[in-house]
Amino acid sequence: MKENFKSGFATLIGRPNVGKSTLMNRLIGQKIAITSNKPQTTRNRIQTVYTSEEGQIVFVDTPGIHKAKNRLGNYMVKVAQNTIGEVDVVLWLVEPTAYIGAGERHIIEQLKKTKTPVILVINKIDTVKKEEILLFIDAYRKELDFAEIVPVSALKGDNTQELIDCIMKYLPYGPAFYDEDTVTDQPERQIVAELIREKALRCLDEEIPHGIAVTIERMKYRKNAEHKTVADIEATIICEKESHKGIVIGKHGAMLKQIGSKARPEIEDMLGNKVNLQLWVKVRKDWRDSDLYMKNFGYDPKDSE
Repeated sequence: MKENFKSGFATLIGRPNVGKSTLMNRLIGQKIAITSNKPQTTRNRIQTVYTSEEGQIVFVDTPGIHKAKNRLGNYMVKVAQNTIGEVDVVLWLVEPTAYIGAGERHIIEQLKKTKTPVILVINKIDTVKKEEILLFIDAYRKELDFAEIVPVSALKGDNTQELIDCIMKYLPYGPAFYDEDTVTDQPERQIVAELIREKALRCLDEEIPHGIAVTIERMKYRKNAEHKTVADIEATIICEKESHKGIVIGKHGAMLKQIGSKARPEIEDMLGNKVNLQLWVKVRKDWRDSDLYMKNFGYDPKDSE
């Protein structure tokens, strides 16, 4: 690695559904964070790693900042807000619009308190006319003194290399935190659970996804008759109501089968071997307001303190 190698941390913040996870996956060139069109898909702080000859960026993807309605919501908001003061660069993702709503103004107030350089990232520019982008830049420029403003399309990859170059400007010189092959600090089991949750989010009705979690009960590797590695994975989808359990399972198990069949290929791609996936469904009433259940399902309230 070069003598003038840079390394540091960049957090992605923003309201739910602005494309933080999609952008992070695009920047590192691999799917780690799950995505869906439903708010609050990301619940934990997820770290991924981008390494080049110039330097290493450790991206911290955070839950969307929103008005919390339960203990899980409070946990998610605190996780997002706590990262702002712990990194070298803040990437604030916004929608391509000149209208700055209450949610954005709340984030602006948070950012005014930090000395960390803030890069405004206007995402989804593939959905608007090019000449409109200058209007959006002007609207936001009046609100905060940004280190940089970069319009991008996380979906199509437009301007993402320019964004990488901008981030590198604000990182300190120093050795890499991770070896160059590392793309995430997330354990395999955690990524598998999240991939299953993503497919459940995409398959299920509107009222259910907020109240589901996924736990991996068992994950073991074995050799099959052809001496190829197979991962036997047993996972449980947790929901909050008995009425939801029936919907998650579906008629004759059709919905559960659909979730499993959509999750399996992506888990196989991630692990690099065949997967035998078995899914169950359990009810844990109001688990999003229980510290014990939240901790059991991977959302430790202490992490947000």
